[in-house]
Amino acid sequence: MTSKSAIAIDKARAEGRAALIGYLPAGFPTVEETIAAGIALARNGADLIEIGIPYSDPVMDGPVIQAATTEALAKGFAVRQVFDVVAGITAETDAAVLVMTYWNPVVRMGVEEFSRRLAEAGGAGLITPDLIPDEAAEWMEASDKYGLDRVFLVAPSSSTERMRRTVEASRGFVYAVSIMGVTGARSSVSAAAEGVVAAAKEAGAERVCVGLGVSNAEHVAEIAAYADGVIVGTALVAAIRDGGADAVASLTRDLSTGLTRK
Repeated sequence: MTSKSAIAIDKARAEGRAALIGYLPAGFPTVEETIAAGIALARNGADLIEIGIPYSDPVMDGPVIQAATTEALAKGFAVRQVFDVVAGITAETDAAVLVMTYWNPVVRMGVEEFSRRLAEAGGAGLITPDLIPDEAAEWMEASDKYGLDRVFLVAPSSSTERMRRTVEASRGFVYAVSIMGVTGARSSVSAAAEGVVAAAKEAGAERVCVGLGVSNAEHVAEIAAYADGVIVGTALVAAIRDGGADAVASLTRDLSTGLTRK
């Protein structure tokens, strides 16, 4: 089964660099602006794009992303509109476009229907922060049926057994999070992330991407040294908030200078 995420990451690897993955919340500031920003991301150096579904109880998100998703919901964002965003970006670019979502909105729409509509929109798959492989039988089935990537998360706290199960269940890449310490404690945060990547590789992962509160090219370079992909979220959300798609394009160009492995 071809994985759009794997193809994008492998292409970057063949060019001697890590892949750049950019996150944008759907519907912020508007659906049209999310699409424009996604296209700007892809045209300025992003290999994969994560589109987040705004959710009323975002346990994992920091204040910048929470504020953006709260605004999108206040303006009436509906889950089905995420497919418009994905289709709008995939129609104009070659980037692999994944949807990042808590599991509840998928269940509410129906796992089968959600998967079908995502595939029809040209989406690559789902990143599911609060779904663990043990509870993902329905998603495993639907993602196989529609050829979608399944991106599960691993963390420094993941046991060897959970790491192995998560790596086996994932398709495309494994998403490594490092628990954020206090702002500025970068060296320890990076050390944790590097350890998670090593553990995932040891468990058999072919591609591991890291999300860390990355906000500049130096952070990108630090992670690109050991990970297959670097995930940037908050900094891009702040860019679209403050300067729209042009600011996203400019930041993406800057971030991508850190991708080439020394």
